[in-house]
Amino acid sequence: MIDRYAIEVQKAHWQRTFADNPDMYGTQVSEPGRYAIELFARDGAHDLLELGAGQGRDTIGFIRAGFQVTALDYEGDALQTLQDKVSVLTVALQDVRGPLPFADTSFDAVYSHMLFSMALTTSELESLAAEVHRVLRPKGLHVYTVRHFGDKHYGAGIPHGDDMYEHGGFVVHFFDRPLVDRLAQGFTAPELFEFEEGDLPRRLWCITQRKT
Repeated sequence: MIDRYAIEVQKAHWQRTFADNPDMYGTQVSEPGRYAIELFARDGAHDLLELGAGQGRDTIGFIRAGFQVTALDYEGDALQTLQDKVSVLTVALQDVRGPLPFADTSFDAVYSHMLFSMALTTSELESLAAEVHRVLRPKGLHVYTVRHFGDKHYGAGIPHGDDMYEHGGFVVHFFDRPLVDRLAQGFTAPELFEFEEGDLPRRLWCITQRKT
């Protein structure tokens, strides 16, 4: 299982990786980011929380689309770089293992790309899902992506328990459908579409659900 030391190792690994690769995931908005922009716009969303904003390829797309964006991440240097690029952005330095630093019903929508597949235990994911529910306004949308059991890295690499495996220094929590449903307490039934990303390629689900 992931202990506090392993968490700090992961954080340091992300810091080094972002520093060495300023555009690690590219500069264009991701496929789920484009989907979320269209969905949130149709829904009339305005205030958007992005969890695990990283280097901000989707963040910048949301801002250009006219949303008021709060970007949260636990890597301070990446957040500062992102805020330097986009002055209208609100940032929050926070590990999602703790409570989100926002009042109840603060946002129209919450978005994250692969944040839920970080080195988070199932119990931590349940707490995070409950926090997302708390900060969303009634009928607010939650869109997030995860790597799933069909990914080529699932079951390979260094096992950490709880369907987590380490590859290249990164620990990934892989999802099956029961885990998606388990995290949907207080939301409508999750809607999923599958997509691929990267050179492996990574195989992911994009999950959409609405606060009930």
